[in-house]
Amino acid sequence: MTHIDETPTGVRAEDVPGDGLDARLVVARGAFRLDVALTARPGEVVALLGPNGAGKTTALRALAGLSPLTGGHLRLDGAELDRTPPEARPVGVVFQDYLLFPHLSALDNVAFGPRCQGATKAEARAQAAEWLARMGLADHAGAKPRRLSGGQAQRVALARALATRPRLLLLDEPLAALDARTRLEVRAQLRRHLAEFEAVAVLVTHDPLDAMVLADRLVVVEHGRVVQEGAPADIARRPRTDYIAQLVGLNLYRGQAEGHRVRLEAGPAVATTEELSGPAFVAFPPSAVTLYRDRPAGSSARNLWRCEVAGLETHGDQIRADLTGELALAADLTTVAAAELDLHPGAEVWATVKATQTHAYPA
Repeated sequence: MTHIDETPTGVRAEDVPGDGLDARLVVARGAFRLDVALTARPGEVVALLGPNGAGKTTALRALAGLSPLTGGHLRLDGAELDRTPPEARPVGVVFQDYLLFPHLSALDNVAFGPRCQGATKAEARAQAAEWLARMGLADHAGAKPRRLSGGQAQRVALARALATRPRLLLLDEPLAALDARTRLEVRAQLRRHLAEFEAVAVLVTHDPLDAMVLADRLVVVEHGRVVQEGAPADIARRPRTDYIAQLVGLNLYRGQAEGHRVRLEAGPAVATTEELSGPAFVAFPPSAVTLYRDRPAGSSARNLWRCEVAGLETHGDQIRADLTGELALAADLTTVAAAELDLHPGAEVWATVKATQTHAYPA
């Protein structure tokens, strides 16, 4: 997805000092303090991911200039933006509810930015028409926002942000207002448009699928701090907090590795195929858990725990059982299997996980 420009001397744009985003966002608001370092190369899409109240929107507002920094710095393509007013920043924003001007047509909504930059009405409308055509909305140029579907309004908002040719594009939960079917289609379109964007894009979302599909790199924020960052695949494989583990659908534990075993801080040891020593995480998916109502006779499973069903809920086309006992964990099983086991809150079960289905890594 990452686009790399070539300079006249053949040096990659990502290697040119000053290009892209270099920020440390420090914002103090009462008892809450945001302190997030954020960098990105031109052509890179970075997703800020985190639970409600983590500071994602505060970070986005700081980048846009809507929330002043109380510390740190903000540089874009080598230029200091700390004291630059919002309207003078080369920044485009797509808000969660799009904020289209209700009295203007789609064409004039998109033309608004170029007009503010000094383009004549004819020039601005010509640019707007080109952007709407890129978004597949040429036939809706004269429509007012109330006549547009959610997906169409989202694309008009994106076109309006891109029409100013920003060096930083900010997207605040851009798909949150869409229904499930529209979201799938618009997500694919947005991915294509972001892949073509040559500057920096920062996406704020709480949806892991949006982040995994749209971003080159994830920055996970909790309590105003970065707790993990990296490529989506790396974070999905090696989560480092309970929040991230839940997002990617893994049971995650921390303990002390002793060879092929990780002795948990609160609980039993978990057998693994990896050989480690020292502080470690161990993780496995709920689908790796097999449940029995009676202790399996002659079982050679090295990971075998006595548990109790705390709750059951539908999870996609399966049933997810939340278990407590010797080890708290989540287990996924089919509806038929749940019925055959007569699972219900309070039922006692035995849970097994093969060592080959666990994954251990340094903490």
